[in-house]
Amino acid sequence: MVRQLSGVAATLYEAVKDAPIVSPHGHCDPAWFAHNAAFSDPAELLVIPDHYVFRMLYSQGISLRDLGIGVPTAERDARRIFQIFADHWHLFLGTPSHGWMTYVLENTIGCDIPLGPDTAPAIYDHIDDWLKDPAHCPRALFDRFNIDVLATTDGALDPLNDHETIRQSGWQGRVVPTFRPDAVLDPNSPDWGDAVAQMGRITGQDVQGFAGYLEALRIRRAAFKAMGATATDHAIEVPNTCWLDAPAAVYDQLVAGDMTHADAFHGHMLIEMAQMSIEDGLVMQLHAGSRRNTNHAVLDGFGRDKGADIPIAVDWVRGLEPLLNRVGNNPALTLILFTLDETTYARELAPMAGHWPCLRIGPPWWFHDSAAGIARYFDQVVETAGYWNLAGFNDDTRAFLSIPARHDLWRRAVGLHLAEQVGRGYFSVTTAEELAHLLATDLARTTYRLGA
Repeated sequence: MVRQLSGVAATLYEAVKDAPIVSPHGHCDPAWFAHNAAFSDPAELLVIPDHYVFRMLYSQGISLRDLGIGVPTAERDARRIFQIFADHWHLFLGTPSHGWMTYVLENTIGCDIPLGPDTAPAIYDHIDDWLKDPAHCPRALFDRFNIDVLATTDGALDPLNDHETIRQSGWQGRVVPTFRPDAVLDPNSPDWGDAVAQMGRITGQDVQGFAGYLEALRIRRAAFKAMGATATDHAIEVPNTCWLDAPAAVYDQLVAGDMTHADAFHGHMLIEMAQMSIEDGLVMQLHAGSRRNTNHAVLDGFGRDKGADIPIAVDWVRGLEPLLNRVGNNPALTLILFTLDETTYARELAPMAGHWPCLRIGPPWWFHDSAAGIARYFDQVVETAGYWNLAGFNDDTRAFLSIPARHDLWRRAVGLHLAEQVGRGYFSVTTAEELAHLLATDLARTTYRLGA
């Protein structure tokens, strides 16, 4: 259950709890809104796409295949998958997943039966009936959730057909893409050479040379921007930027198969991306501090992004110094930093964002987007960075139904934080109400350049 608020915290929460949802970064599938087909079943809706859910179950010895991971849709037993989830619901006590899932079941789906082993069949039937109602197709839910804008995350080679379908449909929901070029930017990515070659074919550029490679990237960025994109996104293990004096020569080596300077080239290209952001106005996001796919057996058997990504320590100050000294003084660049290394909030990120004109601090991410994680975040960044150097909130989710739950959690945490500030005498309730709106919606809209 969610925490019940009182006093000033409740007043501040009430002021923003029904505000429109601005979701500027996440991983929802644009096909949901392009085709507006009903979600298939409760397991596909709540268990299979949610790595928070299946990583916890896996940690207790439950097979990923038993949860439908890596199993063709036609061969899945959705009812059995949901039963396994319900049998182990107690594992999620104390985690944000417990709160999100409870919110979804009670507030979104309208099921007031407590989840557990004995109630799983009845709850499955309730959700299954709920999914068959046309009022619960993706577009209708988008409208019901009061989503003002939702950004997806799309690979650099994506033809954006689903976004074009949405645009041509006449539906008024605003769903925009985000340019994710990791596959063509990082030579260490699997099949980097093939991905670059495909980008060359898509754009009509000769990517055998560095100049053609850069132009192909500009063309793809322009295609995303024409479809409504306002941001790029880059997943990096550690921030390690550098400026190469002869990037074309290094690129030639990479194309020839010599990966000796692959890391340096990737660091150089992050600066090139920042320079392109100054040119075309796309906001740049850096997500750092995750060692990806650490379980090799899971990677080999099920592929990437299956719950074995683990936070690691990073050095933002030294890692971004080459980038910031080249473009960081230019206020035309907006660079949002996300970390899984909480120790850098007060020591590095807040002082950096409190100085460099281009920097904004992203909200608590992934392992830290919890009530306690949000409280730690505010406690460590606000004193040095203030509020206007934050990027507001984004839900960063693949689970569409969890979006209202995640924003509600953030808004409650905002109410608690600001009430504490008022209690300490730092500012008035009136100022706190203004800040609540800023943190709930306005900062995300302005930081990501999403308009009014």
